[in-house]
Amino acid sequence: MRTTAPRRDRTRRGLAAGAATLTAVLALAACGGGTTPEEAAQGGGAPEGAGEFTGEYDGPAVELSYWNGFTGGDGPFMQSLVDEFNAEHENITITPNTIQWADFYQRVPAAVNAGEGPDVGVMHVDQLSTNAARNVIVPLDEVAEALELTEDDFTAEVWEAGTYDDQRYGIPLDVHSLAMYYNVEHFEAAGITEPPTDEASFMAALDALQEAGYEDPFWMPSLWPSHLMFLTLLWQNGGAPYGADGSEATLSSPEAVEALEWQRMIVDEGYSPSDVAIDSQYVAFKNGETSITWDGIWQINDLEGSGMEWGIAPVPTIFDEAAVWASSHQFFMTRQASEDENKYAAAQVFIAWMSEHSAEWAGAAMIPARQSVRDEGGLEGTFQEPIAELIEDMRFLPSVPGLGTVTADALEPAIAEAVLGSLEPGAALERAQTQGAELIEQNRESFGG
Repeated sequence: MRTTAPRRDRTRRGLAAGAATLTAVLALAACGGGTTPEEAAQGGGAPEGAGEFTGEYDGPAVELSYWNGFTGGDGPFMQSLVDEFNAEHENITITPNTIQWADFYQRVPAAVNAGEGPDVGVMHVDQLSTNAARNVIVPLDEVAEALELTEDDFTAEVWEAGTYDDQRYGIPLDVHSLAMYYNVEHFEAAGITEPPTDEASFMAALDALQEAGYEDPFWMPSLWPSHLMFLTLLWQNGGAPYGADGSEATLSSPEAVEALEWQRMIVDEGYSPSDVAIDSQYVAFKNGETSITWDGIWQINDLEGSGMEWGIAPVPTIFDEAAVWASSHQFFMTRQASEDENKYAAAQVFIAWMSEHSAEWAGAAMIPARQSVRDEGGLEGTFQEPIAELIEDMRFLPSVPGLGTVTADALEPAIAEAVLGSLEPGAALERAQTQGAELIEQNRESFGG
């Protein structure tokens, strides 16, 4: 998230803090006379004088400020795409500004309010609704229509995730999910010939790995990405963390408790050390200390240069339903572009070009969001190809303003305490439920609704 989710560095740890800070910043803006959600809904759209989109821009030379958070191994791939676009378009210059994701979500609203923000940018899909509610970004329904982009070329989940209050604010670039990584040498020593696909085969693999001498084959983290693992297990168990409209927290449901009990069981049964700090499970896997890890596909390029022999497969279906946590990078536009007919037209050309060339973005270990790009072989031979085959199973959190703060401040601490054994899973989730309800009510007051 990284949710890339950002790549495995400090940026993803700061994302949760960034989400909380962003909510506070925007709430203060509202208290100081900021735009209401109703007013915000009137923003955006084609500027007066904007002609019909033709796929090309033949107006005067224009420069677009393009902000993104691709500071990790995905950065060079994005820069390459920008360079390629600039080389092909003499009258459009894209000027990128790459910022750590945690800082990105604080700086964009302040910069937009000061008239110094981006014209176009990319943000995680779970941030769109919060920024839309406070008029930081503008609706893109007319842009999607002009580009002839419809749900038919995307999964329903990722297409719907880019909307808020019945308007589109994001144009999907990619999807990225959790995956299961495994040490090939360890699997061969344990006699495991196929990656596990369900709970029975997964637990059998852990037992076989221990019998082969790998004492801690699956480290269970207390923090990131533990909550992404929990959400995956919860959806697999037929539950959900929030109501579909985000108006209520359902964090202490029987399905949620059972999912968190499974995570704690991994520790109790001796498959994992009892106190796995943030990122430790990934470092241990990369160093050959553990045999299996669940992490995002954004780790692919990092592991390619590790020198170890590893494999990747979908996260096993531990419960009854095939599901896995996912996120998406989506393009957005700000008012300073939508109010200028030349910038507006040029931004459409840029977004359309990037969407059409998203097969090249697969080099950053992402999955192109467009089905047409995937069908044309955009993922052929990549490590994420088997993950993309199950794209219909990917799940996204509801598109609701401020919901990231609920997850960061209520859910993540509860999961950590349960995994560490400080609280029983049921008690931890009961507390998260109470805190979540309070935070959702605060969000309702801050963002309207």
